[in-house]
Amino acid sequence: MSELIVMLTQNDRTVRDASAVFETCRDSRARLWGFKEEGIPLEEMRSLYARMRESGKQTALEVVCYSEAEGLAGAKTAAACGCDLLMGTMFSKEISRLCADHGIRYLPFVGRVTGRPSVLEGSLEQMLDQAREALAQGAWGIDLLGYRYTGDAARLNREFVAGLPGVPVVLAGSVNSFARLDEIRAADPWAFTIGSAFFEGRFGGSFRDQVDKVVDYAARP
Repeated sequence: MSELIVMLTQNDRTVRDASAVFETCRDSRARLWGFKEEGIPLEEMRSLYARMRESGKQTALEVVCYSEAEGLAGAKTAAACGCDLLMGTMFSKEISRLCADHGIRYLPFVGRVTGRPSVLEGSLEQMLDQAREALAQGAWGIDLLGYRYTGDAARLNREFVAGLPGVPVVLAGSVNSFARLDEIRAADPWAFTIGSAFFEGRFGGSFRDQVDKVVDYAARP
């Protein structure tokens, strides 16, 4: 069963009322929560992550930037906030070392990633090669922007996950329908993220209602 990572983000930035939204969901069934490196001040990020941990949640920071310097700055933010997962950035040995030093599980992007919101380009073979190299050098898993892909996203997701048996792969970005949840079930990654779609009400009901609805849907036999 794939895990839902709830992202308090819209258009690849943390929403300004992220703390208030989380308060309505503290006892939701989703156990993985996170947001982006842009949108709220560092001290607010630290406070929100602390409340997530107090609520028994695991925490993720997704860094949507592509240079090593920006990625390293994001990794330092994750360390300062005590995050469990650092998602995003393009793989860097220095970022990987920093994550290892702070007990953070690192899941970098693969492919050619540009823009914000992100766009993913490249071939399956190139992405798998990048992923294997990153994993060999310390990455814990991979952050695949599958539904931001300019090609056949459902096929990429299936074949990428199948090409890395046993590797934690997160399908991140633009998961916005039950049809895509069905495709994710078929691909069977470790986890997937939903952010903007919850704020847009794509799964029906309040933010909290949608979170639990998606958790239940993903858990169906």
